[in-house]
Amino acid sequence: MKTKYLLIPLLLFASCNKGDDPEQIVFPDSGPVEHEMIVLGEQLEDPYSVANVTKALATLYPTKAGRTDVSATDLYVRFLPKNDDEFSRLLALGLDLSDHPCDYRILKEGDYYHDPSLSDDTITWQYAVVPTGFSFPEGIKAEVLDNCFISEHAVTRAGFDDEVDWAAVERLSFIQTGNGDLLQPETRAESFAPEGRITIVDEEYAGGKPIGVSGVKVVCNSFVKFATAYTDRDGYYRMGRKFSSNVRYRILFKNEKKFSLGVNLILVPASVSTLGTGNPEGVDFNVTKESDRKLFTRCVVNNAIYDYITRCSTEDMDIKTPPTDLRIWIFQKLSSSSTMMLHHGAVVDAVMLGQYLEIYKDLIKHFSPDVTIGVKDHGTYGDIYRAAVHEMAHCSHYASVGNGYWNHFIKYIILSYIGTGGQTYGNGTGSDAGYCEVGECWAYYMENVLSMERYGGPMPSYGTSYWFYPQIFRYLEERGLTRAMLFRALTAETVSKEALHARLVDLYPEYTSAIDQVFARYSN
Repeated sequence: MKTKYLLIPLLLFASCNKGDDPEQIVFPDSGPVEHEMIVLGEQLEDPYSVANVTKALATLYPTKAGRTDVSATDLYVRFLPKNDDEFSRLLALGLDLSDHPCDYRILKEGDYYHDPSLSDDTITWQYAVVPTGFSFPEGIKAEVLDNCFISEHAVTRAGFDDEVDWAAVERLSFIQTGNGDLLQPETRAESFAPEGRITIVDEEYAGGKPIGVSGVKVVCNSFVKFATAYTDRDGYYRMGRKFSSNVRYRILFKNEKKFSLGVNLILVPASVSTLGTGNPEGVDFNVTKESDRKLFTRCVVNNAIYDYITRCSTEDMDIKTPPTDLRIWIFQKLSSSSTMMLHHGAVVDAVMLGQYLEIYKDLIKHFSPDVTIGVKDHGTYGDIYRAAVHEMAHCSHYASVGNGYWNHFIKYIILSYIGTGGQTYGNGTGSDAGYCEVGECWAYYMENVLSMERYGGPMPSYGTSYWFYPQIFRYLEERGLTRAMLFRALTAETVSKEALHARLVDLYPEYTSAIDQVFARYSN
């Protein structure tokens, strides 16, 4: 097992200090949002299989049977990755993976599925639909389950008959395979490209009006026919494929800004909130504080990170964007958060954490997070927003200084926790305290200013009672140093408050007087 996995148990405890029986959200024509394991019923006959489409075509167009090409356009497959590396290789191919089969009746919805034939501490089968010319990655176990015909994929190839009403063929195939109950009523026998808007309410922002859930991936499917679309900044989505039957809707929290929100205790790198089956025309969906708790917290964290990354641009804050492919885990039963950057290669001494390994080994065996967000005591959108942007500020700092610096930073926090019986930041003494001093000074400063800019009012004072004084950055910004100027002082050599002082003077000699004053005021 890789050394980096040993850090997980402590990050659940040693981290940045910063409810639960909510009303369920009800999706149209569906039950409540569920977060347990999906319960499968009987296997269904796939109306998109080559054999079934061929049969339906022959029924509707007997003179065209045998003359129209209905050979496979796609393959319905499943993979069994052994570890994170193999899973990442599949994702790098652009595959939309599902942890459960697409051709079974779902008796109970949920956010995940684990094949009962596999042990709980392994990655489960991953199902996908790939083109017939797909090059299967070497070394990863794979099985072809069916040959499929999806008319939209056959439009440009020789032998495709565009005089055939393929939507009608599709509907007939549903009926002939015993799936007619999934179709829309005959009076509305047409196809639709699902579209709609996913929104959330922040009661303290925008007058409490719904705002978009930004950049999330909306996935809908009917058997092996899938469509996906990212929501725009305002939460609008539109699929590029049409459906005649009811479709199953899910929100995949793998954001277009290249970060993903993971699931507690589930071996997948991105959370899924399954919304249920609904009309193919699409759906508008609004999330509030009274909604399903997991869905609410996922949407808030998603939006906070999306907005933060957007604001890192040169036109706005002009600071380093957090690394791409961030993995963020949300913990409903913890209050603290952390930025350990394990997926990006930060490590810590395995011996120091060995006593904690056994309890969490199944959780961390395959996927290690970069950031954890504890939301236990965070009841409002604003509470969760502040926790998320605090950790994103750490991620920007990490992007500037790298793993060598970060290893010192996280080592200090963990040892402080162990040595003080739970005091997260220690007392500012001991080896590597300066790394924590600089890192937390920056993160609390960013938490405060971004909160004020979003919600108005006076500057919050989070972190100002600690020994590392985030007031330093606030004072300097008030005296003319921009956020971008302050961030440029966070180099790999800035390993203490004294080093930060010297670096700022070196960068901005015209501000020497103000810089000297603030560091004198907040000296230990």
